[in-house]
Amino acid sequence: MAEEKEGYKIGGYRISDIYQGGYSTLAPPLESYVTAGSLGMTTDPRSANIIQEVSTKLSSGVKQIEIEGVSPEVFDSIPRQYFKEVNRMTKLTGINVSLHGPVMDVSGIDPRSGFSETNRESAERKVAETLLRSHELNPEGNITVNFHSAEGIPGSQWLPPSERTKETKYKRMIAVNRESGELIPIEHEILYYPGGEEVKPETITPEQRIDTHNRTKWDNQISQLIFSKERADEILEKQKPILEPIFEEMRTGRITKESLEHHPGYQQAKRQYEDAEAYLHDLNLQINSIFSKAYEFGTKEQKEKLREINNKFVETISKDTIIHPETKKPMPNPYVYAEAMHDLLHDLKSPSIAPQMYDKIENFATEQSAKTFGNAAWQSYKQFKDKTPILVIENPPAGFALSTGEDIKNIVEASRKQFVQNAVKEGMSEKEAGRQAEKFIGATWDVGHINMLRKYGYTPEEIVKEAEKVAPLVKHVHLSDNFGFEHTELPMGMGNVPLNEIMKNLGEKGFDAKKIIEAGAWWQHFRTPPLQESLEAMGSPIYGMKMAPYWNQAPGLYQGYFSGMEGNWLPQTNYETFGTTFSRLPKELGGQMPGAQGSRMSGRPME
Repeated sequence: MAEEKEGYKIGGYRISDIYQGGYSTLAPPLESYVTAGSLGMTTDPRSANIIQEVSTKLSSGVKQIEIEGVSPEVFDSIPRQYFKEVNRMTKLTGINVSLHGPVMDVSGIDPRSGFSETNRESAERKVAETLLRSHELNPEGNITVNFHSAEGIPGSQWLPPSERTKETKYKRMIAVNRESGELIPIEHEILYYPGGEEVKPETITPEQRIDTHNRTKWDNQISQLIFSKERADEILEKQKPILEPIFEEMRTGRITKESLEHHPGYQQAKRQYEDAEAYLHDLNLQINSIFSKAYEFGTKEQKEKLREINNKFVETISKDTIIHPETKKPMPNPYVYAEAMHDLLHDLKSPSIAPQMYDKIENFATEQSAKTFGNAAWQSYKQFKDKTPILVIENPPAGFALSTGEDIKNIVEASRKQFVQNAVKEGMSEKEAGRQAEKFIGATWDVGHINMLRKYGYTPEEIVKEAEKVAPLVKHVHLSDNFGFEHTELPMGMGNVPLNEIMKNLGEKGFDAKKIIEAGAWWQHFRTPPLQESLEAMGSPIYGMKMAPYWNQAPGLYQGYFSGMEGNWLPQTNYETFGTTFSRLPKELGGQMPGAQGSRMSGRPME
């Protein structure tokens, strides 16, 4: 008999293949098992009859039930009286309820038509209304209300961490025009340039392409304006011998409208000057437009440079003014103004001024979704104060925008910041506003959704690390299993979600959070509650004590209901008369003789 790493091997068989042994009664089978009391189930998302749904789920013995309002149409079909009735049921049974709000895009981005502030504001009103309605489910507490960070927005495709370099993190990037909301897919591009000893390919990353796109677009806009400016300069230069003496007289205000009309050569010069003035006027409007865009979408450093450029421009045109013969008001000398405009355009042409008109969709969507969540949470807080519902933001299935751990961390922090800004504007101290924001805005971590990163080449270890990024913000957990490719929802343990490692990385926040089993695919195909299967997969203890036996040992604990010492060698008539096990009680306690039609405990009385 030779000892091997996996067990003893005898005659070609390993002992471990025949008997796997049992778990110690002193330690759980999993390091981060989940207690049955922290688990919950969802109602049927297709049904607005939440009273029936909650009643049905109660029979499973769960203490947490999540009302599924994922479909906006179904959610709006739930009468407000049903919310109040469910609240009464929770008081009678001692269960807790949470609400999954309607699944909708909250950023205002439509994959077909782009961004619309009108759509974002509409989503904000819907989120605020959902928080308002949810309050009736728990008027005396803080019900948890779950929303997806985004819905239906195509997300940039990250490279798996093992394939990333300093130059690129993306395999494919979705860019959005911050002004028009237009979405543009950007991928790696291979270019071939002349001039070398041999033609070699050069790979341009999505990050480089979006940066080049921003700079090129800005440079083209400025170059076009410079061309228009040169046309006005040509006209002014031709009329300079006639106009300059006239402008000199205008500086002192000695010339009048009447005297100007009789000035030698003025009428011919005037027509030419009006053409130049039209060019300059149109140019001024275009410069104002792009300057405004640059300032609106620029970084803090870019805005500072734009202020310096503006101050230089104002200082130049104010040095030489003339008196308009009709209005009698000072106006810049056209030649000085043209020269100042020339300097302004060349200052704006600097690549360092180019604003990020095209940005990663994750950055833009985070900014817009945070407005929605932060504003809606603040509206709710103003109405309910300490009884405010807790808004939690969930990662959607991987592949959509705002679906990674980093994304959820960013949007929760940005939403809290928006909440604080609103609160401070209305008189709350920044410290108190921050405390309330942390209390009423958090994250939901869906372990099944993040597992879908597998189809993009992520390893289980890399998927687990996503939980570390969001762990401090987690207030709610959704449990569903899949195989990493389709958005299926199976009980835990029936796919390849690394739940044990994820729960360890979520730490105390994840252990204390409510954990809701979302197993829509299981309900649809197998039509049985997913609770037992999930308890077995998570190694949960059968009893309230944190010790054996555990649910994954349950099959070995099943015992026959008719157990006892019975058989033909025992006095059968005696046991039939006086009973032996729980199935054979004496007649006085409700037992029955063979052939009897009933008993005192059920059916007709004994005859």
